[in-house]
Amino acid sequence: MSDRTQETALHHGDPSVRLRAALAIGTVADPSAAGELLARCAVEPDFQVREMLTWALTRLPADVTLPGLLTALRSPTSQERSQALHTFGKIGDRRAWPAITKELLTDPDDAVATAAWRTAVLLVPDDGRSALATILGGRLGRGELSTRRSLSRALVVLGEDADAAIDLALTDQDPAVREHAAATRALHRDPESGFAVSEAQRVHLTGGG
Repeated sequence: MSDRTQETALHHGDPSVRLRAALAIGTVADPSAAGELLARCAVEPDFQVREMLTWALTRLPADVTLPGLLTALRSPTSQERSQALHTFGKIGDRRAWPAITKELLTDPDDAVATAAWRTAVLLVPDDGRSALATILGGRLGRGELSTRRSLSRALVVLGEDADAAIDLALTDQDPAVREHAAATRALHRDPESGFAVSEAQRVHLTGGG
């Protein structure tokens, strides 16, 4: 099947067909397919297909994919922003770091913000870790459990650079922020313990544990 036929198959109504098409394109790793892969990432509804599209993009030279991904970060479409961030994380090219702005790290869409947090802690240079931790610490208390878990894990990756931000959040007037900060501190001390907001708050309040 030709590359053009595979690209057309990315728009097929059956997600299994789209999945196979993305796999085939990634296997060939033809740089000319970058535009079509990026465009499909912005609208693909199936999670597994999106993951395969991301894999296909990682198979291409970074110099080919970087410009399109940078453009996608400025898209008004939240899925396009989140997928671009996710792909940057998979590629691991630190040239993308300057494009991970505070606006993305505080994006109102949880999927975009969590993708930005995960990618930022992977790409941040050593001299930017404390500033990143300050921004992330300012988001403690945000969102549902899965969002809070993602933020805590990102802060844990920053290690000691996140200590000051977590300590500050532990004194916040908002109990949701304090609770999340306590859970993050507990996870930081024991990354294998999992993420338990209520238990971490109990330990913090009682001094137990």
